[in-house]
Amino acid sequence: MSEPITPEISDRICKHMNDDHANAVVLYAQKFGNTPDAASAEMLSIDPQGMNLNAIVNGAAVPVRVEFDHVLADAEDAHHTLIAMVKQARSNSQ
Repeated sequence: MSEPITPEISDRICKHMNDDHANAVVLYAQKFGNTPDAASAEMLSIDPQGMNLNAIVNGAAVPVRVEFDHVLADAEDAHHTLIAMVKQARSNSQ
């Protein structure tokens, strides 16, 4: 059984995504957060229902909430869901 999404797990996921997958975070904001003009984005938190991002749009910080298509069961589900979302965003942008 994977770990539940606690604040500590959220922080770990956000740090990993911001440090290692910054391009994916921008795609989440652009494609799922209704901010197609986002130049950059940072993942602030993740919970079973969605993620909170801070996107930079036209030089201004814009809070963005992205809801998932299902309630996440645990950290492993978050991992698989985030991968699926970035794949979907990339395929839609080609």
